[in-house]
Amino acid sequence: MTSSLYWFRNDLRLHDNLALTKAVTESDGIQFVFCHPPRHELSPWGFERRGHHRRIFLLQALAALRQRLQLLGHSLIEVHGHPAEVLPGIAASTGVSKVYCEAIEAPYEQKEILELSRRGIEVTALWQSSLLDVDALPFEKHQVPDVFTAFRHSVEQAEIGVPAPLPEPTDWPNSLAGCDIKSVSPSELTETHSPDGPSSFPYRLPSHRGGETAGLAHLRSYLQQCLPHTYKATRNQLMGLDYSSKFSPWLAQGALSARRIYAELKQFESEHGANEGTYWLWFELLWRDYFRLLHFKYGRRLYQPAGLIGCEKPRHDPDAFDRWRHGETGNRLINAGMRELAATGYSSNRMRQILASFLIHELHCDWRAGAAWFESQLVDYDVYSNQGNWLYIAGLGTDPRGGRHFNVEKQAKTHDPDGHYQQLWSQTPVRVG
Repeated sequence: MTSSLYWFRNDLRLHDNLALTKAVTESDGIQFVFCHPPRHELSPWGFERRGHHRRIFLLQALAALRQRLQLLGHSLIEVHGHPAEVLPGIAASTGVSKVYCEAIEAPYEQKEILELSRRGIEVTALWQSSLLDVDALPFEKHQVPDVFTAFRHSVEQAEIGVPAPLPEPTDWPNSLAGCDIKSVSPSELTETHSPDGPSSFPYRLPSHRGGETAGLAHLRSYLQQCLPHTYKATRNQLMGLDYSSKFSPWLAQGALSARRIYAELKQFESEHGANEGTYWLWFELLWRDYFRLLHFKYGRRLYQPAGLIGCEKPRHDPDAFDRWRHGETGNRLINAGMRELAATGYSSNRMRQILASFLIHELHCDWRAGAAWFESQLVDYDVYSNQGNWLYIAGLGTDPRGGRHFNVEKQAKTHDPDGHYQQLWSQTPVRVG
């Protein structure tokens, strides 16, 4: 009998999950597991790596996944701790030595795989988070063009097709018996805090909860309302439910796959027509792939203090950084943005760029501290996009313009001309965590 563990990482879904499909196909018996990080794990900057908004949204996704698996006759073991410390015990208890999971091309996540292998665990890690097939690109995945526009043109001119999303597995192996590892119970993971104020991504509502079920329902609703047609015109707004697609939180936890979104978007275009808005959704999915592919090319260099440029270590002002993350900078727009982030775990793409630019170019703080704070707070934190965007703003990545320095007053006049956003959030108490 071939028995295995399936270790869910950032792929909390059953649809279009290559690693899961392979594990199910190649196993006679299987156990599913999720590793929560050690409780109160801190970033190098002294705050929790995963704040309460991220934790709650994750718990929602795991509850949805657990329910789906139970209907299939399987359980989901949830444990706290580093994978190399907890998975070997589960493997020994269930009598398996092989683990299947998705591959993540980021240093922290790669280290997890390496440490597991050193413990004698055979790991099959498969790449599956990109829209494009990395083996079908018009260049080697390690040779992605440094400039996004060149990357996009190369892909579009080569007319690279997007693989169809995989269906859910239909023939499931048996559930493994005899595991004596105590799973963390849902009651132990329950948190009661919900976003303060009118969030642009209200994950406290059923329509915006974490997990595959809510993610697929949101995708259907977004398309049924024909919102792709207006996406390009509204995407830079600062507040509201429908100004952007809001796919990113479910994409980040792997509850939705990029290929599923693309397939349904193309079906939408065939029924309702294509326009600049639908093209721009493709454009943004390409940005997401681009930041992933940069990790194949540069790897750990993307995490160095000086990024890809190789200059001196960035300056850092701890006091200024604390004022920034608490929304006490003296700038009304920046304060509003930071208070929204702390209160809701969400911020618009435009606001994120403004906040990052202000921290780096006005407060002269280390970009890595800002990236770590976003990692802690954002419900749609994605290691690739977060790192890539912060490097881009800092001018330490592949931006041909050497970084982006936003004029905050101009941004406020352009994107919040009536001051409603600033009025809404400037007085909101900040509870960071």
